[in-house]
Amino acid sequence: MEKVKPEKDACPVCGQELPVSGALGACGRCLAQGRPELLARSAEIHARFRLQHGLPPSIPRHPEGIACGFCGNDCRLGPEEFGYCGVRRSDGRAVRGGVEQAAVSWYHDPLPTNCVADWVCPAGTGAGYPRFAHRPGPEHGYTNLAVFYRACTFHCLNCQNWHFRETDLESEGLPPAALAQAVDERTACICYFGGDPTPFLPHSLAASRLARRNHKGILRICWETNGSMRRSFLQAMAKLALESGGVIKFDLKALSENLHRALTGVSNHQTLSNFQWLAQAFPAKRPIPLLVASTLLIPGLIEPKEVRGLARFIADCNPQIPYALLAFHPDCRLLDLPPTSRHQAEACLAEANAAGLKEVRLGNVHLLH
Repeated sequence: MEKVKPEKDACPVCGQELPVSGALGACGRCLAQGRPELLARSAEIHARFRLQHGLPPSIPRHPEGIACGFCGNDCRLGPEEFGYCGVRRSDGRAVRGGVEQAAVSWYHDPLPTNCVADWVCPAGTGAGYPRFAHRPGPEHGYTNLAVFYRACTFHCLNCQNWHFRETDLESEGLPPAALAQAVDERTACICYFGGDPTPFLPHSLAASRLARRNHKGILRICWETNGSMRRSFLQAMAKLALESGGVIKFDLKALSENLHRALTGVSNHQTLSNFQWLAQAFPAKRPIPLLVASTLLIPGLIEPKEVRGLARFIADCNPQIPYALLAFHPDCRLLDLPPTSRHQAEACLAEANAAGLKEVRLGNVHLLH
């Protein structure tokens, strides 16, 4: 991994005393303001790093191209072009994607596990017992089938699973049936993550339906996602999660679109729209929350002011939505930033509570310093 030259612990643009990564060259507040020179710098950083992994440097916008329509990036693909995710291609098919096959791997993770929603989901709490949980408490003795898809519709500079970008997408993929067969009698839930499940949602939906058809007991279906998928996919995901007692976990990177672009390379419009729709489409109370939100607290970038805005957005959707604030550790292209400090985490927690949210917690507290 190529390292970048770190800046001092003060923003060179506004002078605010915060950690600043050499990759972005400014604090989150300055990036959120949308200064053209900073946006151009972040776009160049994303393009350079993406090319190193054989990915399109930016979202394809061929004027006469074919619209992909899988996610909010709205790629228009010219001849021989791939979508921003590196999976969808201009002939309408996908390399190791679609329903037939996917770039995917999985493993059985003993429950309760380090899930974003473990503090509110059946696996960690027994919520929904006996219909959706094996026990009235944590499901010791059972496993989660953790399914990792090796592609993403975002390009996060802080990605903690960035090695998936080194996958050879031209090699043979795996069908939904192979995934469904991995479910055994001790499997209580399937959680799709990555990367992100979005480029392969037809595959995960097919595998989920097949697994539930073959499984005689409790089998919850969950997703952990950036939320950028087409709305019709989200509707299908919600149906399966509701029927099975599963949870859909949205990772909300930033509220500011400019800051979001700097961190991920793309807009957050579809993510916020999907989150709002899901919160309002299924407002009825149930023992298991359908929707859970999380945000990574990146020093100098995702600070209390940004969390305040995100928490207010969530509260406006539904103040009952659980919200997890996660500690950051240096990885990918932000290796020159420190881990989240306890001071930053507690300040962000206070902002989330002040916004009126009823369930907020700090996660990954062992990473705080």
